[in-house]
Parts: sequence; structure tokens; C-alpha cells
Amino acid sequence: MSTAVEIVSFGYLHEAPPAAHLTIDLRQHFRDPHVSPELRYMTADDEPVRTAVLGTPGISDLVAATATAVAAFASGPSAGTVTVADGCAGGRHRAPTFARALAERLTTDGHSVTVVHRDLGKAVVQR
Repeated sequence: MSTAVEIVSFGYLHEAPPAAHLTIDLRQHFRDPHVSPELRYMTADDEPVRTAVLGTPGISDLVAATATAVAAFASGPSAGTVTVADGCAGGRHRAPTFARALAERLTTDGHSVTVVHRDLGKAVVQR
């Protein structure tokens, strides 16, 4: 049975996290591409950013674990869309890359997935 899943990537430095069944905070445990001058002004739309994020130890395991958590929510008695929010500092690197990887995994698992990148197009946060 296919479950509808909405994934929202966001940046904590822009505004509060969106409402979700499951919120994944990528800020503390995964290296921020923002610290690399050559990646800072790129986004998840750029291959070097995706390569850096997806090459980070633990990311693929977190994608798998999140997919398992989504399946658990989907198996519950209440019908409806399962919402996953994943955030990083600015919402331009880690969060949208993770969201796309999770969407790919969930689609492969038979779910109907929509992805929204709330902050991908916003300016780089100067910090």
C-alpha cells in the first residue's frame, strides 16, 4: 500500500521548523558545506554539494533509518500524509540533499513522495 509522504527541507536560521510527524536536525552531527569557501554559495542543486553531503559518514544510515521511521508512521491506524521535516543551518546544503536522498529511497519503497525546499532559494546566511 502506497503512503503519501511530504518532505520539507528547511534552515533553522531562517524561521521555526515546519510542523511534521518527524523532524531531523542535521546541524550538529554532519559537516556543514558552508564552512568550505568553494561550496558556501552553491546549493544542493550543485553536484559538489551533493557529493560532499552524501559522502559524509552516517548520512546514508540516517536516510535508511528515517525511511524505516516513515514506514512505522505509515503503518499506524490513521490514514493521511506522513510529513518529514529535515533542517540544517541555512537550508541550502545538507537539508535539501538529505530530503532528495530520502525521497528517492521512499519512492523506491513504493511511497508517493512530494518534496518542498522551504529555504533553498534564500540568501546565504552570514555567520
